[in-house]
Amino acid sequence: MIYFDNSATTLPDEDILAAYHEMSTQYFGNPSSPHRLGAKAALKLEQARSVCADSLGVRPEEIIFTSSGSESNNTIIKGLAIRNDLHGKHIITTSVEHASVYETCKQLESMGYFITYLPTDDKGCINLDDVIRNIRKDTILVTVMYVNSELGSIQPIADIGRLLSAFPTIHFHVDAVQGFGKLPLSPKEWGIDSLAISAHKFHGLRGAGLLYVRSGTSFSPLVNGGGQEYGYRAGTENVPCIVAMSKAMHKQNLQQEDNYKYLSNLKKYLIDGLMEIPGCILNSPQIHSEVGAPHIVNFSLPGLSSKEILFSLESEAIYVSKSSACSSKSNKPSRVLLSAGISEDLANSAIRVSFSTYNTIKEIDSFLLILQMIIAKSMLKYQIKQNLI
Repeated sequence: MIYFDNSATTLPDEDILAAYHEMSTQYFGNPSSPHRLGAKAALKLEQARSVCADSLGVRPEEIIFTSSGSESNNTIIKGLAIRNDLHGKHIITTSVEHASVYETCKQLESMGYFITYLPTDDKGCINLDDVIRNIRKDTILVTVMYVNSELGSIQPIADIGRLLSAFPTIHFHVDAVQGFGKLPLSPKEWGIDSLAISAHKFHGLRGAGLLYVRSGTSFSPLVNGGGQEYGYRAGTENVPCIVAMSKAMHKQNLQQEDNYKYLSNLKKYLIDGLMEIPGCILNSPQIHSEVGAPHIVNFSLPGLSSKEILFSLESEAIYVSKSSACSSKSNKPSRVLLSAGISEDLANSAIRVSFSTYNTIKEIDSFLLILQMIIAKSMLKYQIKQNLI
């Protein structure tokens, strides 16, 4: 099996699974329970909070545990909108955000909020001037993702944070789900007010995510109840997954530079191979471009549908995708690719390859060979159909 769909989810590391198992069997108490078993779980929870905070260079009390990146994005965007609706109802985002941000903004739009969707260039990158140009007196939030999950575009997050420092009433949120562990990330230095992360994107387990929120930020909770997570996210915390996530974050933080170099080499090798295939169109930024993430390659093969390519690759036990996992079951072309100005024909034949450090050059060689076989078979079928041979 060759697994090239790591932007959708990653294989959990063995030591992370071991940490989860230990917590699930030895510290399974409810951290809100007053007895000793609950106290032990609560202690592990707070230790994990400190580890996560250290990995981001923030304070433990600024970490709110959630179930996923999508919940984190929904929590802060809706929470700020509800709390600040008297101050203003204008939000700035981009046209290429993940569905958990884009659809949340669409929902708020239907409720009377005003959303500005910034355009991008053909690689999915916004223009910094567009952010400032669209700020209004009633702007309460700017939310921009760090790394685009389909194209691998890197948005100028640090620059946006510096510019927004002149607008203290505007909250700056970043969806960093695809960026953590692959690229440098400094919320405090970059002027980020809140940030979302999901454990299963960096070899943790599904079911845990976090939301960093700068101290002093006021927002309404999305989930009310027992007052867990400082009253901002009610419900019993998933302590085993959270502890496993903290270990995964610490591990990724230590290995970030090595991960970047390794993944960049894989990406360059794949792109070089793809460029030798006649007609192949690269949709992602190039590896040496300052706007390209090291682990995502998006390309199109005009004349072949994404569905056809995916099916043929899966028959050879190779797993890729055509878009973000949250949108991949749709038969429509990717909203993100279309928003970036990529034609519908290219979007309909787009394939996303996303790496982890478990992947190898040998796997890329196998992928390229099978991909060329798929193209050859498709051409042969077309020629037979057209009575050309």
